[in-house]
Amino acid sequence: MNFKDIARPLDGAALSAFLGSLPARPRLLGLGEATHRVKELRDLRNELFPHLVEHDGYRAVVLEIDCLKARIVDDYVTTGKGSLDEVMEHGFSHDFGSLPGNRELVRWMRAYNEEHDEKLRFFGFDGPLEYWAHSPREALTGLYDLLREPYPCTRETLDALLGADERWSDEESAMNPARSIGRSPEAVRLRVIADDLVALLATQQPQLSDEDREQAELYARTATGLLRYHYWLADDSPVRWTRLSALRAVMMADNLCAIAERHGPALVFSHNLHLQRNESTMPFGDDVLRWSSAGAITRTRLGPGYAFLASALGTVAGEPPSPDTVEGRMAGLPWDRSLLDAGRLATVPGMSTRVSPDFAYFPLDPAHLAAADAVVFIKETTEEM
Repeated sequence: MNFKDIARPLDGAALSAFLGSLPARPRLLGLGEATHRVKELRDLRNELFPHLVEHDGYRAVVLEIDCLKARIVDDYVTTGKGSLDEVMEHGFSHDFGSLPGNRELVRWMRAYNEEHDEKLRFFGFDGPLEYWAHSPREALTGLYDLLREPYPCTRETLDALLGADERWSDEESAMNPARSIGRSPEAVRLRVIADDLVALLATQQPQLSDEDREQAELYARTATGLLRYHYWLADDSPVRWTRLSALRAVMMADNLCAIAERHGPALVFSHNLHLQRNESTMPFGDDVLRWSSAGAITRTRLGPGYAFLASALGTVAGEPPSPDTVEGRMAGLPWDRSLLDAGRLATVPGMSTRVSPDFAYFPLDPAHLAAADAVVFIKETTEEM
């Protein structure tokens, strides 16, 4: 098979044509990262999103950052609240606010919103966690304050049970379950209170404004998800990290589906590992973790309302791909950026999985190509610092 028969140079027009070829227009379009901090991938995102806004009705972008912190960015792009420097410092997690490509995206969205009545929105879909997790205080107290009596407990009781935030956000709890307070009597009681607050929200939804209802639902998802994650941080069984990875994926999928319902169509930019529709796997010590990715869960819920573009890179860490790998076969294409039909690419025989010297790069597996709608290939990349 001639690869040029299943590929085209990638620009906004090619992406719009691809969207038009799908059985249904997606509410969420996932643009995957084969690895984080690649300048060309963020440049591509920043080029494609304005095209999607102008030609395909997109009104939101979603990044792999803390869903609560991202509200700071959304406030800035919609109202101009704060300064760009403050937003990049406080509105991003995972140190992604330091990336110039993200700064340019936020700057462009603010400039667009200053000129248009219909505002673009900015969201994060990750939970407030790294490998450890942050305190559920902001989510629990935020939900509590948006509701009214009859509360399941007093605000003073809630604050006392939460205690110092440092007890929750102990980084050493990631590798040492004994450092986690997720199964303490206070944490167990907070899980019951959180469940009661979610039920109370359901009874009071009709009395809330659309904005307060959306905010309360975000707090509710985050509070219950964080407390569940903390509970399993305190687990010392062999399934601990498999369970934690799966719970993070559920939190991500819950946020994605909520965004799709209210703000789609939206462009989602995150690691392939989270957006892919096949099972996620990751080496972890002597084991291999396996769990249903956020993309797989989202696809189950949204069906054709979720589409996924997997990315692949040519040269990684100065090393070109071997000719027999998926990336090696695509490296012969004449364009710097290509869009390939994933279903037809999956039928190409004799391709192997790349072995990369960069442990953070996840190569494409020929066996899973058909689980994507298309593949984005970038021939040469540099790290975005």
